[in-house]
Amino acid sequence: MDGRRRQVSGRLSSRFFHKKGLIMHKSRRAFQVSVRPVRSVQRGFTLVELLVVIAIIGVLMGLLLPAVQQARAAANRMSSANQTRQLGLALLNYEAQRGRFPAAYTSDPVRFTPNSETLDAGPGWGWGTMLLPYLEQGNLYDQLNLQLPCWAPENALAVATRVPTFISPGADDDLQAINVTDASGTVLGVFGRSHYLANVGQDEPWGYTVSDWRSIPSSRFMGPFYRNSRTRIAEVLDGLSNTVFIGEHTSISNKTWVGVIPGAESCPTDPARFPFTECDAAATYVLVHSGPSPGEPGVIHPPGFPTAHVCQYYSPWQGANILFGDGSVRFISNDTNPDVWAALSSMAGGEAINLDF
Repeated sequence: MDGRRRQVSGRLSSRFFHKKGLIMHKSRRAFQVSVRPVRSVQRGFTLVELLVVIAIIGVLMGLLLPAVQQARAAANRMSSANQTRQLGLALLNYEAQRGRFPAAYTSDPVRFTPNSETLDAGPGWGWGTMLLPYLEQGNLYDQLNLQLPCWAPENALAVATRVPTFISPGADDDLQAINVTDASGTVLGVFGRSHYLANVGQDEPWGYTVSDWRSIPSSRFMGPFYRNSRTRIAEVLDGLSNTVFIGEHTSISNKTWVGVIPGAESCPTDPARFPFTECDAAATYVLVHSGPSPGEPGVIHPPGFPTAHVCQYYSPWQGANILFGDGSVRFISNDTNPDVWAALSSMAGGEAINLDF
């Protein structure tokens, strides 16, 4: 009876182990159990599933990319505004020390032969050069021989220097030194680039063959910077907070912090992209105007205005960061009322301005 039970128990155990995926071996002393590996089925992606995943990733990228670009543009715009403030602080420190703001650029027709059309003469040093000691660029300033023209060979190495404060973050043009050329394309000098220009006012005084720009008919609407200007705070009758001093100019044409070479021309770098502008006088390497002017009757161009002239403010963000005489920086959009913009560009025009621009 006991032997029969053991046989039945052995058969039941064998069945049990076979059902569990186990193999049982019987020996004299004990049962030996070994494990039979169970195959697992691994299923991969089908082509359709893979295409769906790729499509979802593409949609997500399409949604995220504009947001990333907008965030980057906002950061660049803010950085440029901070640099514009640095220029404003340098201007105010210059004025505090010297009792006046720097000239847009210097011209001495007694020491240097003037250009027959514009009457520009050497040495030509611009407002950016004068601010170097106030922008922690004292060493660079000391390398310049201001008694010589800004294009003199003795100054060539220093004037080609890249000064970070004059470079706008987010600018889509080349950041290297620029070639200053004349109408024939002849290179007159190689200067360090700037994305910031000073405000001459409403008219284009470089279009008049006069030695003193204050003698032009529209001088009442002059801005704080012009050839050989020595503007004092008391002369800004419209108020420092209502007068444009400096702003951004990128993309359209090459500009410089160094100064003006008589006979040079500032031309659009991409005429196909900016078809409504043409080359302009050497003064526009350091200056812009707002309009209107006899050369452009009825045309007023706020920052970023679609006319995109070489003599206007322009930046990558549909407007520009603008420095006012009190050191404040405001973003002026390209849809600003043109009459308001023209009024802000003069320093003693006496225009009534709606401050909610």
